[in-house]
Amino acid sequence: MARGLAPVRLRSSRKYKLLDMPESRRGRFATQRGQAPSPQGTVQALKITQQVNMSLTLIELEDEFTRLILAPELGASIVNWTVRSTGQPLLRHSDAHALNTGLPGKLGCFPLIPWSNRIADGGFDCPDGWLALAPNSLTDPLPIHGSAWQQAWDMVSRSENEVILQLDSTALFAYRARQRFHLSAGKLSIELHVTHLAEHAAWHGLGLHPYLPRTANTRLQAPARHVWLCDRAKLPTELSALPLEWDFQHLKALPESLVDNGFCEWNGHCLIEQADLGYTLDCQATGSDYYLLYCPVGLEFFCIEPVSHPINAHHLPGRPGLRLLEQGQSTELGFTLQYRPLQADAPNS
Repeated sequence: MARGLAPVRLRSSRKYKLLDMPESRRGRFATQRGQAPSPQGTVQALKITQQVNMSLTLIELEDEFTRLILAPELGASIVNWTVRSTGQPLLRHSDAHALNTGLPGKLGCFPLIPWSNRIADGGFDCPDGWLALAPNSLTDPLPIHGSAWQQAWDMVSRSENEVILQLDSTALFAYRARQRFHLSAGKLSIELHVTHLAEHAAWHGLGLHPYLPRTANTRLQAPARHVWLCDRAKLPTELSALPLEWDFQHLKALPESLVDNGFCEWNGHCLIEQADLGYTLDCQATGSDYYLLYCPVGLEFFCIEPVSHPINAHHLPGRPGLRLLEQGQSTELGFTLQYRPLQADAPNS
C-alpha cells in the first residue's frame, strides 16, 4: 500500500479491493462554472495515519508486478501506481496529505475531457453559437483541462485486474466519458472514450495528465518534429523547430529551465528511464499526435501528457486535433505504460 495510506480492504475478488474511508463532505465540481472544488471539514480516517477531510472510496488493482490505486470521486484520478515488491512509485507518490487536498493535480494522473490545457478568450465557437467558459482553477486565470477532472465518477464494471469508470456530465455540454484501467504483467493500460450526448454539436479533445518522478538522472525519449512557443499566459504563439535542448529524439536529461509547451508530430511513443529509481517506463499513446511537456524548475516531478490537440486549439487555424461531435458520436484516446526493472528479470511486454 502507498506510504501513509492504510485503508480497510473490503471483501471482493482476489486482486480487486475496495478501500473505504469514513464519510465527510466531498470536494465536488461546482454547479456554477468557474467555482473550484472546496473540500470542507476534517475527520479521523479509519486506519489512516493522517487525517483526511472527505469521504472517498479508493479502488485497488494488482498484477504480478504492480499495484494501482484509483479515486473515482476525485475526477477518476490515479492516486498511486507502485511496484508491489518494493513500494517504489512509478507515478509521483501521493500520500494522505495529497488526498486531503481533494485536488486531482496533487495525485498521480487525471483525465483531460472534453479538452486539454488552456482555452483563451473566455470560450469558443460551436456550430450552434458561442460557448462561454469561466476559469475553473484557483491556480490559473484561464479555463483549463475540461470538466471531467473536477467531477465524481462511478464504477460501472470490474474484474480481477480491470475497472471501468464512467461520468455522465452536463457541465459545459452533455457527454458521457468512460475510463478503462487494465493491469497485466507490469503494463498499465488506460483508455478514454467519450460520447457526445448534447443535442447540438460541440468540439471535443482528450488527454491524460500523468505526474512522474524526476531525479538528476531521469532521461526522456519522445521524438517530435515541432514545438509551440508560448507567451506569458502560456498560450501558443509560434510553431517552431525544436531547440536542441528540447529535442528528445534519443534519451536525454530533462532541461533545467522551465518547459511548459506542446510538441507536435509525435508518433505516440516515449521512453522514461529512471536510473536512480531502478526502472524504465516504455509508453505508447493512440489517438494522440501531440504531447505536452511540463518540467517545473526545482521540483521532483515532470509531466508528459498525451493529448489529441495542442493548447488553445479551439482558436488555432483549422482547430488541429479537435473533433466536432454530433449527438451520439464518440472519440477516444489510449495510453499504455510498461514497467520494466533495470535488472535482468524484467517482465515481458
